Amino acid sequence: SCAPLTSLQRSPRCAVLPQLVALGHVPEAMRGQAAAATPQGAAELWLGLRGSPCGTVSPAFLSLTLDASLAREPRFITLLSNPKLHTLARGLSPGFLRFGGTSTDFLIFDPHKDSTLEEKILSELQPGFAAVQELLLAQWPSQEKLLLTEHSRKKHKNTTITGHTLDILHGFANCSGFHLVFGLNALLRQHGREWDSSNAGQLLGYCARRGYNLSWELGNEPNSFKKKSGIYIDGSQLGRDFIHLRRLLSQHPLYRHAKLYGPDVGQPRKHTQRLLRSFLKSGGKVIDSVTWHHYYVDGRSATREDFLSPAVLDTFATAVRDVLEIVAATVPGKKVWLGETSSAYGGGAPQLSNTYLAGFMWLDKLGLAARQGIDVVMRQVFFGAGSYHLVDASFEPLPDYWLSLLYKRLVGTRVLEASVAGADARRLRVYLHCTNPQHPKYREGDVTLFALNLYNVSQSLQLPKQLWSKQVDQYLLLPHGKESILSRRVQLNGRLLQMVDKETLPTLHEAALAPGSALGLPAFSYGFYVIRNAKAIACI
Repeated sequence: SCAPLTSLQRSPRCAVLPQLVALGHVPEAMRGQAAAATPQGAAELWLGLRGSPCGTVSPAFLSLTLDASLAREPRFITLLSNPKLHTLARGLSPGFLRFGGTSTDFLIFDPHKDSTLEEKILSELQPGFAAVQELLLAQWPSQEKLLLTEHSRKKHKNTTITGHTLDILHGFANCSGFHLVFGLNALLRQHGREWDSSNAGQLLGYCARRGYNLSWELGNEPNSFKKKSGIYIDGSQLGRDFIHLRRLLSQHPLYRHAKLYGPDVGQPRKHTQRLLRSFLKSGGKVIDSVTWHHYYVDGRSATREDFLSPAVLDTFATAVRDVLEIVAATVPGKKVWLGETSSAYGGGAPQLSNTYLAGFMWLDKLGLAARQGIDVVMRQVFFGAGSYHLVDASFEPLPDYWLSLLYKRLVGTRVLEASVAGADARRLRVYLHCTNPQHPKYREGDVTLFALNLYNVSQSLQLPKQLWSKQVDQYLLLPHGKESILSRRVQLNGRLLQMVDKETLPTLHEAALAPGSALGLPAFSYGFYVIRNAKAIACI
């Protein structure tokens, strides 16, 4: 009943950097009306409005993941049928939905188990489906603990999935406006070396018969295969495995031109860099985008200070540079994706990754990734085990969900240059894009600035002189409640963000600033500012 998702290809990247707009001081006549919002020493903004964009990202730039551990117990995959979860996912569309993670390489498809029997049971339960969902939700916290314990102990077990699992996954993605990317098991090996594709062939056959339009991956973090399973696969062999998969896909008319992404390596440390380089030399030509993973810190030892540290945030830029250099040297021009990413690995940092505090890492990563040329960023995880999810175990959206929703609504695909003077740019971080042209309130030439204040005192940003007369719409996100930045609730311009009902998202109300006002950011805060009628050449 859901229409298929349209193509998510992006425009070509522009190599020309825009010229920067010079700044001036607030004229005497305007000082009175701006005084309340323009303290002495406001940081001056430099915005690239006069040239071409410095880059363009995919319309699916902010995408999502579901961890394959969700299928560990088949009954919990039915949680994806919940209408509230559909509503929350639709708010973040369009995008890719990656079903992957460590458990990918322990999933075994059973083509003989009759999935229609499971469908029949579910249909019979339909009158009491809400009660079943409530029961599953009540059981889910215990399942979460089990999954995290198994993950931390590195004890991975094979899990059988049926066509029913694939049906629910595809239905959830398609009806939520996402394109499903499915990760195939790469640890099925013949004689411990060549990939055994027989199980993948059965899974592909099932999806082809059902007419499911999917994209594909093979394996998750091959740099840690030996640690997970005792099997060592070098990059050259993995490249040959991907070539094998590409041939397998071509046997199905539906998948002859299907997208294939990989190799989903972990942090680009030296061993991983070597594996990535040899993989790309061997099989890089058969993939459509290069995928890699990034986390800032270990969730078991992360601190509040880590989430607010410019030095920690800057490590991401270094990792991006390392990956882009390898790609440029082996498969130049190939798009690069963050195939899985969040704040802290190991399921996130408890009481940190699910709070307002996590937004600093998430928003800065989105800004830096687009600026440096990453085409798609897949957030781990939309819903599932851990504390880095966007939607919690009770289907309640967390601060990073609302941050992602604002990003999707306000930020377009064209990336512009922005910088600040008069403040430490590592603590007052700014990013600029053309405004999302799909937003009903905004027009061509409008720009969206987003900013993060890592100072423990309020900061102000002063717009360039030629923008003093323009209307600016503020979308300031602040924590709600006595927990301060460790709160799991947020307010937008003073209003608590919460769903209207199970199938309705709230209106995201802007606060119009007086012309000439500086943009105020309280201590440890972040927000978006849409500058109307900015007449940015790149946005027209």
